[in-house]
Amino acid sequence: MNSMKLLGRRGGGIGRMVSWFIRIVIYDICITGISDLLGVSRMVALFIFLGILGVISLVGYLLRNKYATGTEVDSDF
Repeated sequence: MNSMKLLGRRGGGIGRMVSWFIRIVIYDICITGISDLLGVSRMVALFIFLGILGVISLVGYLLRNKYATGTEVDSDF
């Protein structure tokens, strides 16, 4: 019984699977759109998509470090 409560609190089960499938469909739509728009194969579109995600995450990392330099993080919760 405790494992069922824990599983429900973590968001596991069917909800996690549905979320995973929705992400896959969105990624597939993006890759197909890039492939059709640029006229390249799906493999090249996949690398372009991963490059775009990499640039977005790099910009987010740099912005976070730029604006968080003056704050101290207390790790003694």
